[in-house]
Amino acid sequence: MVLAAVAFAQFAVALDLSVVNVALPAMRTALGFAPVDLSWVVHVYALALGGFLLMGGRACDLFGRRRLFVIGLIVFGLCSLAGGLAQEAWQLIAARAGQGLGAAAATPATLATLTSTFTEGPQRVRALGVWSGVNAAGGALGVLAGGLLTQYAGWRWVMLINLPIVALALALVVVGVPADTRPARRDSLDVLGAVLATGGVGLLVFTVVRTDTQGWGAPVTWGMLAVAALLLGAFVVTESRASAPLLRLGLLRSRWVAGANVLVFFSTAGQFAAFYFVSLYMQQVLAMSPAATGSAFLPFSGCLIAGSIVATKVTAAHTPRTALVPGALLAATGLGWFAFISPDGSFLTDVLGPCIVTGLGVGLVVAPIVAAATTGVAAREAGMASGLMNSSRQLGGCIGLAALATIAAQRTGTATGPAALNNGYALGLVIAATLFALAAVVAIAVLPRTRPQSSTPQPADSVEKQLEGTLS
Repeated sequence: MVLAAVAFAQFAVALDLSVVNVALPAMRTALGFAPVDLSWVVHVYALALGGFLLMGGRACDLFGRRRLFVIGLIVFGLCSLAGGLAQEAWQLIAARAGQGLGAAAATPATLATLTSTFTEGPQRVRALGVWSGVNAAGGALGVLAGGLLTQYAGWRWVMLINLPIVALALALVVVGVPADTRPARRDSLDVLGAVLATGGVGLLVFTVVRTDTQGWGAPVTWGMLAVAALLLGAFVVTESRASAPLLRLGLLRSRWVAGANVLVFFSTAGQFAAFYFVSLYMQQVLAMSPAATGSAFLPFSGCLIAGSIVATKVTAAHTPRTALVPGALLAATGLGWFAFISPDGSFLTDVLGPCIVTGLGVGLVVAPIVAAATTGVAAREAGMASGLMNSSRQLGGCIGLAALATIAAQRTGTATGPAALNNGYALGLVIAATLFALAAVVAIAVLPRTRPQSSTPQPADSVEKQLEGTLS
């Protein structure tokens, strides 16, 4: 029951990261968005989510995972309803910001709930495999759902679709997730650390997503990056002196935690960019409809889920490193294959094969990363480790996508024809492949070959059955 509640909640959050992308043109027409403001439907969600993840993760440890889980889901659901009923552009943007805040509470709560419920070892690995597989599948299926809903039901349903998912997740949480136990001594929230982390990460995300209009070379961009660096530097100094820090810096001395966070940054940067460029290639170069483009991601999603199941079994029997290295190399191979896309190509000749290889590789990566990021972490710091990993994921996606989109746009130049667009997308996908290759290097160089031994028996059969049932 715990696993089902966490899976449904995380699916809703992951779905919302990508479901609106295909619906943006319809939203612009319906609500009268100015062209420069339309991107904020995506950016404001990333800004709120990325800025508050660390604070949300620590709040889980201090105030209770179940409590933050419920609060996050309720905020997320209410803001989804508000977005679906929006009559003005600003109302939709405000609703998306609220969704990001709800997700910043719910996402670390889901992962912390798993790591505190299932003992470290094969049992936890299999539970985290469900979380990772659902998280990745939600992002991939969001493109499909966005295309189908926009074309056949209307753009409002890309927001309203969250309501039944959130309602089911809330019911499962109330019934199946145990109430939080009151700690003997509750530390106070590190307010200064929270302000510095939220301000630094939020400003970094804001600056990155604004490079589509300001450009990376603009003085204002470098000025804001400098301020973000100062805030994050002050955060590090504050955390080194705080008695109850938002992020205990000693956590980063673990090769598992540090390596996994670098890995998730590189791999998410490559994965987000791949979704973006492949989707644009199919619509702008191959002239496929939104529904057809969404449906074209089904092979990728199926292979990703299959890869996640295999990776979970391999990680449970060995270590996260065993699946991460071949998975990252396989994803790099699939994305490198996209270098040969053609403006005269087709889905069957230019997209299907690379999608299958990339999907399998990404599936082999997503589950072991989460297991690695929580290996050896004490239960009282599960929310902290979860907030850190999800912050790395969000930053990787934002920074990677913004940087690669800029590089692709420079390759394309002022031309708007299929051949020029094709060249830009191909370059972006090759760089995404390089990011996965770097992830493989980090896995080889940083992650230990053996995991810490747990003294607790590991009854894994029931979780393995839940895994197969949830992902099938």
